[in-house]
Amino acid sequence: MCSRALPGEEVHVWYQHLKGESADVGPFQGLLSADERDKASRYCFDRHRNDYTVTRGTLRILLASYLAKPPESFSFSYAAQGKPSLADDDTVLRFNVSHTDGLAALAFTRGREIGVDVEKIRPELEAEKLAERFFSESERQFISHLRGRALHEAFFRCWTRKEAFIKAKGGGLSIPLDQFDVSVAEDQPAALLGTRPDALEASRWSLHNLSVKPGYAGALAVSVIDESGDAQN
Repeated sequence: MCSRALPGEEVHVWYQHLKGESADVGPFQGLLSADERDKASRYCFDRHRNDYTVTRGTLRILLASYLAKPPESFSFSYAAQGKPSLADDDTVLRFNVSHTDGLAALAFTRGREIGVDVEKIRPELEAEKLAERFFSESERQFISHLRGRALHEAFFRCWTRKEAFIKAKGGGLSIPLDQFDVSVAEDQPAALLGTRPDALEASRWSLHNLSVKPGYAGALAVSVIDESGDAQN
C-alpha cells in the first residue's frame, strides 16, 4: 500500500457530498470502530446517522491513503474540548473535520495545528441577533449595516472563520467568540485581525476562505511555520 504525499508546508482539503437518508453507507460502516458504530446508532434520524457514518468512513479512507495503513486500523484520542487526533501516532499528521447539511470537509497537514469549518447558509437564521450575541464589536458593526442575502453570507463567512480558528486551537467553547476578530467583508481575504488578551496570537495563525459549492461557507485555520521550519502553535 503506497502513501499519498503530504509535504510539511502543504495543507490538503477534501470534500465529501452527503446524501442524508438516501446515502449508501454500506461501504463505510465496515470501516468504523465499535465506538463509532455505537455513536452512529444513537442518532435519532437516519440523515444524521448516515452523514456521520459517511464522514467518519471518508476520514479513515483518507488517513489510510496518507499513512499506508488499512482504514479500519486507526484509533483516535480526543483532547479535553473534543479535538480528535490519531492515538499512538508519531507521524505528526494533523487533521480536522467538519460537516453540515449536504457537505463534509476534511483537512490534513503535518506538524501544524489545523481547523476547518463548513456551514450551509440558512436564510431563515436570525443572523443579526446571533451576531450581536456572539461576535466581536468590529464584526457586529460591519454586519449591522447589511440586510437580506448579504447579511446571511457575511454572518456565515464570519462564523466559519471563527469556528475554524477555535477548532484549530482545540479550545472549543472555552474560547469566547468575541475575544478575537476576523475579516468579514466579501472583498477582503480571510484573516485573523486581532486576538485578546494576547495580541501576538494573531500572527501565529493563517486563515483561509474555502471556495465550497454555492449556498455554503467554509474556512480553514492553520498554525504558521516560522523561519526555522517549526509551527508557531
